[in-house]
Amino acid sequence: MTTDPVTATPETTIKEAISLLARLGITAMPIVDRKGRLRGIVSEADLIEDVVPRDPRAQERPIVIDALYPPTTVEDVFTRAAVTVAPEDDAATAVEMMTATGAKSLPVVDQNQHVVGVISRSDIVKQFARTDAVIAADISRLLTSTGHDDWLVEVDDGVVQITGPANTGTSALARVVAQTVPGVVGVHVTEL
Repeated sequence: MTTDPVTATPETTIKEAISLLARLGITAMPIVDRKGRLRGIVSEADLIEDVVPRDPRAQERPIVIDALYPPTTVEDVFTRAAVTVAPEDDAATAVEMMTATGAKSLPVVDQNQHVVGVISRSDIVKQFARTDAVIAADISRLLTSTGHDDWLVEVDDGVVQITGPANTGTSALARVVAQTVPGVVGVHVTEL
């Protein structure tokens, strides 16, 4: 998640919003009121829909009547019913929302609807792109913090193999700990 995300207000001009997205390399941004509460979201698609004028020489196409007053501010184009997640939601919830709605990014809002972050598809991809060594170190650190520094952790292509002493009854704990680490795609626990 990106904390302290760039936001716009309904009064932001379309040109300003397009420039922000282009400069920052992002595909959408939350729209907030003066108190920082979420009003909606504006995407690249929202902003460019009416920006490119039709070719007046295109006589082969059906006649399209353009709006009398073309949009000039984000207020005219943003999506008011933004799909959001809460700070305590896990990545799986965000992925489910993104895939169900086709959204590339989701505002993260607190219980008062204040924007506290944005999570994007690229944030999720970065989690799964973590190296096996980093994943193994994170899992080992977490197991040690729970008093189980005697477990051996190996990671191959995101699949974790944890080996530990038999009859300790902590294999379920080791599995749960490993599954909380970003980048893990599978967990196998063996007691020796």
